[in-house]
Amino acid sequence: MTQKKYVVIGANSGIGLQTVKQLMAEGNSVLALSRNNEEVSKIQGVEFVQFDASHENAAIAELPDVLDGLVYCPGTIQLKPFNRFTDADFMNDFNINLLGAVRSIRLFLPALKKSSQASIVLFSTVAAQTGMPYHTSIAAAKGAVEGFAKALAAELAPTVRANVIAPSLTRTTLAASLLSTPEKEAAGAKRHPLGRVGEAKDCAEMVAFLLSEKSSWITGQIFHVDGGMSSVKLM
Repeated sequence: MTQKKYVVIGANSGIGLQTVKQLMAEGNSVLALSRNNEEVSKIQGVEFVQFDASHENAAIAELPDVLDGLVYCPGTIQLKPFNRFTDADFMNDFNINLLGAVRSIRLFLPALKKSSQASIVLFSTVAAQTGMPYHTSIAAAKGAVEGFAKALAAELAPTVRANVIAPSLTRTTLAASLLSTPEKEAAGAKRHPLGRVGEAKDCAEMVAFLLSEKSSWITGQIFHVDGGMSSVKLM
């Protein structure tokens, strides 16, 4: 199997970290980008560059010549009643979830276009499709990500594919406060038809599939890796 070169942004924790592990285990080369590297530096063979996609002028000193795929993992979880959200709250979610992805793709697009089979994977949330209380800001930002990805897939076809993964509640550092007690975890599991919350590996394996040639006829799609939350109702 030919070694592929991928960039993973937000690679130091949660789904990003698990994705790096998955891609490295499959024999690929990974450029890991994040604000810090305490965890990802423990993975042998990973190339790390400090990067903060939330900055308007985010850049790295040396860009790869060719890339086979890009994964953008940074996200936010701000949950509260709509009347308590400020403009700044909405702008922060929009900046990290959408504009960070825009900046990252813009930076690496020339290298992606040089690949024979390049793929971009972004992240949304089940709340962008399924209305949930207290999710107005993140649902708005991730809804924008979904629309952006579909338009991007159309514009970049057939050279570069673009798809989105929309998870439900997943065991990551970002979601730690939502799973901080056995009672919260049990309640979270009960809300999902498959009877458990997600694990980072669930999404990382989907990322690996969407980056690979196994998904070479898939683009512009939203994949709900959500335990059935978006489409199945328990009686």
